[in-house]
Amino acid sequence: MPFMIRPYCRFPPLVYGSSVLSLITLLLLTVGPAYAEWVEVGGKVEEGRTEYTLYADPDTIDRIEDVVKLWALMDFKTTQIVPNPPYMSVKSQREFDCTKEYMRVLAITVFSGNMASGKAVFSSSNFNDQGTLFEPPSVAQRLWRFACGKQ
Repeated sequence: MPFMIRPYCRFPPLVYGSSVLSLITLLLLTVGPAYAEWVEVGGKVEEGRTEYTLYADPDTIDRIEDVVKLWALMDFKTTQIVPNPPYMSVKSQREFDCTKEYMRVLAITVFSGNMASGKAVFSSSNFNDQGTLFEPPSVAQRLWRFACGKQ
């Protein structure tokens, strides 16, 4: 028997429409916001009375030869009040030279909440910084080791 296309449909159009609507609803419910996968770098840091955890996002590592860029996050245990306004976390993009212990800050955003949440209370990407050499042990060295795979 030859294959024929019937000029009518056995199922009412409502069934087809509701399945498409269900599929769209299911897709919208399963797609959530994309959050950075922060990885703790070198444990907790204590500088005087300030205590924070240092994180880096490995998904943001951008390497061109010996120069590596990545995003880092300093998440404080207590509210920091200097400089004003108060903040709980600092997210920064940094650039490292893997052949030297060299770093420069490219961008920084300061947040009122932990883990880069809450309101952004300060942001800047206007750095004319030529970079700095850092001495071990330091936060910059921990991030340099992570970014350059020197762990």
